[in-house]
Amino acid sequence: MGEPIRIMVVDDHHIVRQGLVALLKTTHEINVVAEASDGLQAIELYRRFRPDVTLMDLRLPKMSGVEAIGLIRQENSAARVIVLTTFDGDEDIYRALQAGARGYLLKGVDTDELMEAIRSVHAGKSRIPAFVAERLAERMGGPELTARELDVLRHIVSGGSNKEIANTLHISEATVKTHINNILSKLGVADRTQAATTALQRGIVHLDPKVNR
Repeated sequence: MGEPIRIMVVDDHHIVRQGLVALLKTTHEINVVAEASDGLQAIELYRRFRPDVTLMDLRLPKMSGVEAIGLIRQENSAARVIVLTTFDGDEDIYRALQAGARGYLLKGVDTDELMEAIRSVHAGKSRIPAFVAERLAERMGGPELTARELDVLRHIVSGGSNKEIANTLHISEATVKTHINNILSKLGVADRTQAATTALQRGIVHLDPKVNR
């Protein structure tokens, strides 16, 4: 039997993180070398411990999981990260894999599947379940929102009127209407309410203003 796989667990919920660590410690295959509760701490501890595999939540204080993955991968392109989250929107998946995650699992996953994913990613493979691949294919097939359209969409989700959006973004109301029409077309929805609902369901926009995107 080879050396244990050195794992870092990143999750801001203490009970969830402790439960996951306790689970991982039940096998001799795993050695949990670090625990982080936010994105900045994850980067700091990655530098210090250089784990073989990192289990990373997406919604984290101070810096999002996607940003942390991107920065870790910038410093070490060989870094192996598995996203372990409750978020299954196609935009969440797309951003995480774009940042360099090698696997994407939901927190309801059973122990055997989690262990198999850790082994696969440690061996240099990717671990993308079928449902994740399907969501990713849907996302890749759709038109991209521009940065400005994303700004407008976030304000729509927050309940801003066209006038309020125009004032905040320093553009005309006519320009706001143009952006909204483009957003509705790209998302395949009929009105602002549907746009907001779709944006939240897909993970394009998240309600929590404290979460770094």
